[in-house]
Amino acid sequence: MPSKPSMIPEVRGALTVHVIPAAARLGVDAFVTDRFGGVSEGPYESLNLGGHVGDDVERVRENRRRVARAANVDELVIMRQVHGRNVLDVTSAGGDFEGDGLFSSSNELALAVLVADCVPVLIVDAHSNDFAVVHAGWRGLHAGVLSSAVARFNDASSLFAFLGPAISRERYQVGPEVAAHFSDVPGALLDDTGDRSLLDLHLIGAYQLRRLGLDDANIVTSDQCTDGGDLFFSDRAARPCGRFALVAKRVVA
Repeated sequence: MPSKPSMIPEVRGALTVHVIPAAARLGVDAFVTDRFGGVSEGPYESLNLGGHVGDDVERVRENRRRVARAANVDELVIMRQVHGRNVLDVTSAGGDFEGDGLFSSSNELALAVLVADCVPVLIVDAHSNDFAVVHAGWRGLHAGVLSSAVARFNDASSLFAFLGPAISRERYQVGPEVAAHFSDVPGALLDDTGDRSLLDLHLIGAYQLRRLGLDDANIVTSDQCTDGGDLFFSDRAARPCGRFALVAKRVVA
């Protein structure tokens, strides 16, 4: 029997978003955007959500409005990501947020994390309204951003995690200074040419979540990746490029 897909395309307004069924079963409407259905042009074509990559500001605002409508809110909660470990408690959409994770228990907020090869992570508590989104590149994984996120919840054993589309190990070559941080993670590194290695961000994220107390059965990894930048923006495929998002909102019963 083929495994169930980790995401299912769904048309919402002008967009096709990729819904996460496992999150819906826990009362969270969560989806990943792709690069289509927006108004940006050139290397940012077309649904770029990143305001820091050189795209026209008004085009980014319109793109974000479209995604907010798809999430059934007026405004997304988006932070300035800094490749660190800080996870912020969020109670309202307004505010100037800087960090690499957003945590909330509100039914009114749509939290969004922006990526273009790093791993977007969703964490949902099965026994409360608590949920979080996390930006996890190699720097954040090394810094302990997943540990910071899991620490916001009461019981790691009741958590579900989804690791969204990111660059595959086959396309992610790193130097020894990066590889050294993950030499203790079984299977994370594959020798490449010279002193270079291939790094598996998804595997590292799942490994860290298990070490933090999550049940392996409750960790789902996307069956899609950002390689090539055709469906999702990829910084390794083209620079400059846009950013796509993992968006999550609690569903009011």
